[in-house]
Amino acid sequence: MNEITAAIMIKALDGLSARATVTAQNIANANTPGYRPLRVSFEDALAAAAPKGLDAIAAVSPQIGQTPDRGFGTDLRLDLELATAGGTAARYAALIEILGRQLQIQSLAAAGAS
Repeated sequence: MNEITAAIMIKALDGLSARATVTAQNIANANTPGYRPLRVSFEDALAAAAPKGLDAIAAVSPQIGQTPDRGFGTDLRLDLELATAGGTAARYAALIEILGRQLQIQSLAAAGAS
């Protein structure tokens, strides 16, 4: 795994962690009158930064913002928040699995070189 790929994966983990936190906050406030759910975005910025190198990737951070008020109360749907939580957890676990396998490969390579 090269430096760029590792940096992208670490930034993606940061973004997914922020999304998990925000989604948990949204779920906790599901019954709060007037609460507008928060959203986290980072994928587009990360994809745009990737071809520009490590410095551009390092500058990417998750953006947290409220959903727009459409004038008919909360836009929070608990079913969609739970789906977001599940999807976020699955993506996070997949990235952790990839990083773990990469470490195993490097460990085996180092042991074989000894």
